[in-house]
Amino acid sequence: MGLRWEDIDFEKNLISINHSLTYYPTSEDRTTEFHIHKPKTDAGIRTVPLLDSVRDALDILREEEDSNGSNEQEVDGYSGFIFQNRFGTLPNPASVNRTIKRIVNSYNADERLSAAREGREPMLLPEFSCHHLRHTFATRLCEVESNLKVIQSIMGHKNIETTMDIYVEATDRKKEETFENLAAKLDELF
Repeated sequence: MGLRWEDIDFEKNLISINHSLTYYPTSEDRTTEFHIHKPKTDAGIRTVPLLDSVRDALDILREEEDSNGSNEQEVDGYSGFIFQNRFGTLPNPASVNRTIKRIVNSYNADERLSAAREGREPMLLPEFSCHHLRHTFATRLCEVESNLKVIQSIMGHKNIETTMDIYVEATDRKKEETFENLAAKLDELF
């Protein structure tokens, strides 16, 4: 959520990850505030490719910002943040998770009604948070890339063990899927 426009190189299609935005309570007056920090480890400072779909979404956000006004909030000398809430300020993780929950609940309610009308079991979304999205991205990345060092670099993991834990989980599922496909092919032959 702390990504800034200057962190995006639209010409080279790269995203620079060089800081993290944290949100936590202050001890003095029981309020909360944002702060900028370096990523937890040196491995967290990295450059990752800008996917076309992400670029398209950023283009839409830029157009909205041009018509609605930009996020002028400054945190520890950093400004130009891409993401903002309806009040024009930085969203905090709890509010993002509440938004995700509202979207999931709305979808599931609609899906239950549609399934009942159509006489089928509903296909419901599970509850998840913004951190789950990072884990899902890592899992999908592991499904299409087998070079653990590449995955480690993209994810910003300091220890390869962290990457391997995700990779093993992803490859176990892929292994099951592969054997199911193999069994189906063998059944066709015999």
